[in-house]
Amino acid sequence: MRDWFRSLFLLSMVALIGLPLAAGPAREKKWYRGNTHTHTLWSDGDAAPEFVADWYKSHGYHFLVLSDHNVLAEGEKWKPIGTGKSDMRQESLDKLIARFGKDRVELRQAGGRTEMKLRTLEDVRAQFEERDAFLFIKGEEITDKFEKLPIHHNSINHANLIKPPGGDSVRDVLEKTLRAVEEEARKCGRPVLVHLNHPNFGWGVSADDVAHVLGERFFEVYNGHRGVRNYGDKDHKSTEQLWDYVLTLRLGKLGGEPLLALAVDDAHHYLKENVVANPGRGWIWVRADALTPDAITRAMLAGDFYSSSGVALDEIVSDKSSLTVKVKAQEGVAYKTVFRGTRVRDNRAGEPGEVLAEVEGRAATYSIKGDELYVRATVVSSRKHPNGYAPEDFESAWTQPVVVRRLAR
Repeated sequence: MRDWFRSLFLLSMVALIGLPLAAGPAREKKWYRGNTHTHTLWSDGDAAPEFVADWYKSHGYHFLVLSDHNVLAEGEKWKPIGTGKSDMRQESLDKLIARFGKDRVELRQAGGRTEMKLRTLEDVRAQFEERDAFLFIKGEEITDKFEKLPIHHNSINHANLIKPPGGDSVRDVLEKTLRAVEEEARKCGRPVLVHLNHPNFGWGVSADDVAHVLGERFFEVYNGHRGVRNYGDKDHKSTEQLWDYVLTLRLGKLGGEPLLALAVDDAHHYLKENVVANPGRGWIWVRADALTPDAITRAMLAGDFYSSSGVALDEIVSDKSSLTVKVKAQEGVAYKTVFRGTRVRDNRAGEPGEVLAEVEGRAATYSIKGDELYVRATVVSSRKHPNGYAPEDFESAWTQPVVVRRLAR
C-alpha cells in the first residue's frame, strides 16, 4: 500500500510540475535544409508536383512545402495542355515525360483538348519521401487581399484547407488569417506555423501593420521571386529594414514577441533558368531532433533555424553575454558578419537596426553590452548568387534576433 501511495504521489508531482515520466536519452539535433514556399501546376507554377519534388530532392533539400494558392493537392484535378494563361505548356509535359517516362503520365481527351491528371501530395509522397532524407510538409499559400492590396500567408503542417477570411482593413485581414490558422491547429492537433509572405509585394503590408499585429511571428526577409520588391524603394522600407523596425517597435514600445525571418524561393518557374521565379534562391536550415513534419515545425516555432541564400553556418551560439556565428566556409570565398541591433538611450529605443559591429572572417563574435534591445547577424559572402533575386545579390545568411532587453511587455 505504501508503494502505491508513493507512486501516486510521484505521478501527481509529475503532473504538477510538468516533468516527463521517464527521461530517455535526448536525440541529437541535426540541421535540415528546406523550402516552405513553392508552387506547382495545382495553382500558378509551370511544372507538375513530381517535377518540382524531383528538383528539390536532387539538389540536397531535406523537406519541402508545396504551397499552392488557396488549394491543397488533394482529390482529382486535370490540367489542359495548351497556351492559355492557366494551361500546362507542352514543354512542361515533354520534360516530365523525358524525366519519368510516358507510363508515369496519365492523359485524356476532354472537349477536344488533351488534359493531364495532376498527382496529389500523397502520390508524390509515395514516390519521393525517404526516411531521414526527404519529406513533404503539408501547406498552402493563403492568398487574400484588402481592396487591391495583396496579403499572403503560408501555413504549414495543418490538415485542412484554410480559406482566406478577408477583412475590413489590412490589419483585420492579418488578424483574421492568424486566428483561422490557430483554429485549424486546434482542430488537427498538430504544431502549425504561419508566416507572412513578401510584405512588399504590391506594397500590400506596411512595417507598422506587421508591428502592430502581434500574432505575426514569422515573415519572409528574402523571397526569390523577382516581383516582390525585397529592397523597397525611396518610399518603402526593404524587408531587412522592416524587420529591424518591427523588432524595435515591439521590444521598445508595443510589447509582443520578436519577429523571426525566413528565406524562401516562392518558385513558379522550373523550365528555364534565370527567369522571374526559379527554385534554389532562398531556403532555411532548421535544427530539429527528427526529420518529421511535427519536429521541423516545432523547431521553427521555437526559433531554432536560420535563413540562407547560399551561406551555410556551422554554429550559432548565443547567451546573455555574446552572439557567435561560425561559417561553413567555401574555399576561396571571403565572409563578413554584420551585427545589427537597436540601442537603448535614455530609456528609449534608438535608431532601428544600426550596425553594431562588422567582423571579417569565418567566425565572428559580438559581445553584448546590455544597452541593446536585440542583436542579430547577417553573414555576407564575396560570392555572387548564381541565380538570385537580384543581380547584385551576394550569397548570405540571416540569424534570428537575440532579445537582450525589453522596454515594453
